[in-house]
Amino acid sequence: MAETIIPIFRVKSVEVSAAWYARLGFELVGSHQFEPGFPVYGFLRRGDVQIHLSEHKGDAPKKSLAYFWVDDVAPISAEFGEPIETQPWGHEVTLIDPDGNRIRAAQPTG
Repeated sequence: MAETIIPIFRVKSVEVSAAWYARLGFELVGSHQFEPGFPVYGFLRRGDVQIHLSEHKGDAPKKSLAYFWVDDVAPISAEFGEPIETQPWGHEVTLIDPDGNRIRAAQPTG
């Protein structure tokens, strides 16, 4: 098994946030809820990349940050209307989801 690490973002609504992440190419591939009325935990995937979304208050801090390396940041910039910033290591776009979590999508240079 290849090792991997999966960020967990605290969200108010897995359904609302999953729709936002779909614009970034992520698909909601599963969810878990102990019973109706309880918080939902969602599993998102884009290729080999995973993100988990949790409505559980103790699972993750609010307004977290993840760095996301991609092959081409231009389509992400266009989809979200956010500018591309040039850094010494690559071209970046900073995104903020509906709950204040940040994704820095970046295309490496060189």
